[in-house]
Amino acid sequence: MTDLPGYPSRRNFLKASAAGVALSGLAAQAKAQETTPPVPLEDYDRAYLNADEWAFVMAATARLIPSEGDGPGAIETRVPVFIDLQLAGDYGSADDWYMEGPHVPDAEPARGWQTPLNPAEIYRKAIPVFNAWCEQTHGAAFAELEAEKQDAALTALQDGDVALEPEIRDFFSILLANTKEGYFADPQYGGNHEMQSWVYIGFPGARAAYRAWPERHNEKYPLGPVSISGERA
Repeated sequence: MTDLPGYPSRRNFLKASAAGVALSGLAAQAKAQETTPPVPLEDYDRAYLNADEWAFVMAATARLIPSEGDGPGAIETRVPVFIDLQLAGDYGSADDWYMEGPHVPDAEPARGWQTPLNPAEIYRKAIPVFNAWCEQTHGAAFAELEAEKQDAALTALQDGDVALEPEIRDFFSILLANTKEGYFADPQYGGNHEMQSWVYIGFPGARAAYRAWPERHNEKYPLGPVSISGERA
């Protein structure tokens, strides 16, 4: 089709429009990268945990992945936020699990989830029991103990030296698993703030073009990680 004199070419118009859309997309993507800093953990509006439970989770995760290690700790990566949000969601309520009885809470762990309680209920029942044990054994609730006694208390909990009812006996393993998940999960779930743990271990995240790298041994990956939402570290 011949363009009319004095009027813009239809082809050029479409090219310019496509370029404008592309630039707009880039601008929107760049704007999306400008995230506002999250509220401090002490000001965080909890979704499930009450004040005592929050204090425990803050203190316990800080000892499981301490800040004084080589990489970022659980507090820097906001693991407590991840746990709180998970307990408030489908995981905490075991929404898509098969939870019908009969239950055998004292069965061997290899038989899987045998307690009638969901994860949120286990946290709610186990934390007061463990805090009471800490008060009796060490003179204060877990969050109020010094780090050395906190480590000793967590070790006792892990080793089964804290008397827990069968329904909540797996509390430590659940807490430890949730702490690891919050540390390494995608930031959209509340933990791994700014992908700090991914940066620390050199994990690329959700990068689409990574297929050429798994077989490159002892070669440092030059690019930072990308989250599922497109956030870049």
